[in-house]
Amino acid sequence: MSTNASTTSYQHATTKTVTAGGVDYAYGELGTGTGVPVVFLTHLAANLDNWDPRLVDGLNLTNQRNFSMTTKHLQQPLTVGRVELPHRLAMAPMTRNRAQRDGTPGPLAAAYYGQRASLGMVITEGSQPSGDGQGYPNTPGIYTQAHIDGWRTVADAVHAGGGSLFIQLMHAGRMSHPDNTPHHRPPLAPSAIKANQDMYTADGAKKSALPREMSLEDIRQTIADFRHAAASAIAAGADGVEIHGANGYLLHQFLSPNANHRTDAYGGSVENRSRFIIELATAVADEIGADRVGIRLSPGMPLGGIQEGDGVRDQYRHLVPELAKLNLAFLDVFHVGDDELLREFRAAWPTALLVVRVGRSREELAHDVENGLADVVPLGRWALANPDAAERIFSDAPLNEPDPATFYGGDATGYTDYPALARA
Repeated sequence: MSTNASTTSYQHATTKTVTAGGVDYAYGELGTGTGVPVVFLTHLAANLDNWDPRLVDGLNLTNQRNFSMTTKHLQQPLTVGRVELPHRLAMAPMTRNRAQRDGTPGPLAAAYYGQRASLGMVITEGSQPSGDGQGYPNTPGIYTQAHIDGWRTVADAVHAGGGSLFIQLMHAGRMSHPDNTPHHRPPLAPSAIKANQDMYTADGAKKSALPREMSLEDIRQTIADFRHAAASAIAAGADGVEIHGANGYLLHQFLSPNANHRTDAYGGSVENRSRFIIELATAVADEIGADRVGIRLSPGMPLGGIQEGDGVRDQYRHLVPELAKLNLAFLDVFHVGDDELLREFRAAWPTALLVVRVGRSREELAHDVENGLADVVPLGRWALANPDAAERIFSDAPLNEPDPATFYGGDATGYTDYPALARA
């Protein structure tokens, strides 16, 4: 492991609860062992999705040996964009905070993702498209030559294992702090409205900073940054990219009326609040090909201080059909319970639909594919703790339990040392 990588480890302590989409979540803290807390959000279910300092779902994996389910629908091959998938499982994006200080993925990242290549479609942790896009310490970037070289080792490892690699492009927006960026500027956001969230920095927990409202030039530059990052991902050997439009980050902030108070063409109506995402996705698709691009959305997810309010259905009923016109490779939905809206997405979306369903148990894993609501089922914490998760699920074998203390930051422990079934 590089000497520039973070060696911080984390532990949990639950505090209070909040409800979204009919699902109860528990707020807590990630402690570094030095008394420095970082807020997270948990859901007692069976699947961890993309990490955010406020989201860790799936802490209960008991009675795994008693699960039985039909997996034949999950074992069918599928074409997503330009890649042929061997089955309907995938690896969900999960931040692990183990990049080098300059954002370059190190050798451990290549080992980690390469170990999980049998999941077929490997979607990486969020990677900032620019210095302005960084939210947290030790997250990878994809905008310099060093980043490209680092990600190339990851792509080579995943391809050697028979998998396909999609690098997630993530701009944190107001969910950031100047201490965490290379230039130490205030974060960018649709409006100068603080997220009022605790952010972990090298000096401990600090409140997220007051962002600077993006000018029209900032919006144009950010779209150009995503275009460059997508081209850099392809140069690194990735099969495609996933645009992160979910979980309280910049694109999600533009969609949310409590974070976007703009009065120009990028704020106000649902059409205007959708404009930035549509223009950005169009630019990325133009740069590398629509069949190499996916996008992640999380309607109604209250992360990062986001409150989409009563108009959330109207917002996404406009946005998703407009994105569908681009004929992107896939839509990745972090679903919190509105099945009517999910069915509308299924009807409107012409290509692959990925669904991470909050609260989904192992025995329910195939249900959305069986019922025609999803084409692919990404795995979170099961993929994190089981390098051979696909084989274990298809053979109804027991799963390793993940160690929450090693989720974010650290070394190989809890990252590349989970045993495969043959060695378990």
